[in-house]
Amino acid sequence: MTTIIAAIVGLVFGLGLLVSGMADPHKVLGFLDLAGAWDPSLALVMGGAIAVGLPGFALARQRQRSLLGEPMQLPTSKTLDAPLVMGSALFGIGWGLAGYCPGPALVGITAGMESAAIFSAAMLAGMVLFGLWRKLQERSARSL
Repeated sequence: MTTIIAAIVGLVFGLGLLVSGMADPHKVLGFLDLAGAWDPSLALVMGGAIAVGLPGFALARQRQRSLLGEPMQLPTSKTLDAPLVMGSALFGIGWGLAGYCPGPALVGITAGMESAAIFSAAMLAGMVLFGLWRKLQERSARSL
């Protein structure tokens, strides 16, 4: 049952990305272009998402289990370190260059957008390279 509900929620999320324009890289890039032809319409989408999300997270913090009986798994770390800052910066740079982030890219792939497939392939390659780099770091740390 959890898998079926997760699939339905994912479908609704994906449709929301399509309807709101968040899966359209040109619209996203227009929103991010603060010094040029700025398109503020996605600010309303983000504001709506925050308005829905804040009460949901407040409720989730008070619960031990989800409505489906699954254990709540909310982030607990409050650490602001270099990997988090660098990862956030790389995410923002990628979003600004391509107009995609992971969710809208997956929606774009299902909508047949070639640019979304290229972005996703590059994102996966970056994830693999990071994993390999991380393993090399761990090996060198162990050998010291």
